[in-house]
Amino acid sequence: MSRQPRPIRTRLSLLLAAAALALSPYANAQQDQHPHGHGHEMPSVAPRSTPADTRQVVAFPPELKRHELANMRDHLATLSAIQDHLARYDFDGAGELAEKRLGMSSFGLHGAHEVAPFMPKGMREMGTAMHRAASQFGIATQEAAIDRDLGRALTALNKITRSCVACHAAYRLE
Repeated sequence: MSRQPRPIRTRLSLLLAAAALALSPYANAQQDQHPHGHGHEMPSVAPRSTPADTRQVVAFPPELKRHELANMRDHLATLSAIQDHLARYDFDGAGELAEKRLGMSSFGLHGAHEVAPFMPKGMREMGTAMHRAASQFGIATQEAAIDRDLGRALTALNKITRSCVACHAAYRLE
């Protein structure tokens, strides 16, 4: 019996889900046995103990905090939409969306000039790195549209998400 290859979209979804799990705080948690005793290991739903939150607290005025959290949720929604474009090999759509919503040209859209004064230097630098990576992703998708190289686009997308992960690991809003 020959096995049919999975469609590209399914393989991309599995790849992205595996990457998200690998980046999750539970990736290194101890493994549990399958509830039915089959000996299959499953990732824990919650860590065994909650480590102290050592992230640097960043104090924002309440209205700016709400605004910045909304921006970050928009960034996540944009990353999801970008992944959808990539799953359909719509490199141009993915790149255009990244530049418009996350790239260097999106600063006005997100009111970066209002929140930047409240951010520590390292946080500002990480944010700028994320926006720069998004603009570079736009360039990578233009190249990928020519040679249909999904790997090139995913590698560039990973630079965006790594910036997000690094910032969220180092800072928290209060």
